[in-house]
Amino acid sequence: MPEFPRSELPLYSISVVARLVCVHPQTLRRYDDLGLVRPERRSGRRLYSQSDVERLHLIQRLTDDLGINLAAVEVILRLSKQISELRAENESMRRELEAMIVRLNRAVTGRPNFEVSQHLD
Repeated sequence: MPEFPRSELPLYSISVVARLVCVHPQTLRRYDDLGLVRPERRSGRRLYSQSDVERLHLIQRLTDDLGINLAAVEVILRLSKQISELRAENESMRRELEAMIVRLNRAVTGRPNFEVSQHLD
């Protein structure tokens, strides 16, 4: 069996998730068909993780509270994922740049204590 982070463990059946999110199971099947949520499949049954449940709550807020249609929800979710990925990449590049500055400073001055953060913010 594959290893999952705790929030990604597929634990909940469709009926449990339908009650948690206050939607009909058919709505969850539709969201799956549209690719808005991708529950794990085991023996033909959908099993949802805590992350899936949180995503479904977000979908419900967008559709019910804000009146956003499912096509727009898909765009919002996709762009949110892209933003998260870009933020992670940006943070990784920032750490890499800070390390390079420390190495260069050490090579030039012999001291690694150059204040990097004041020059990158």
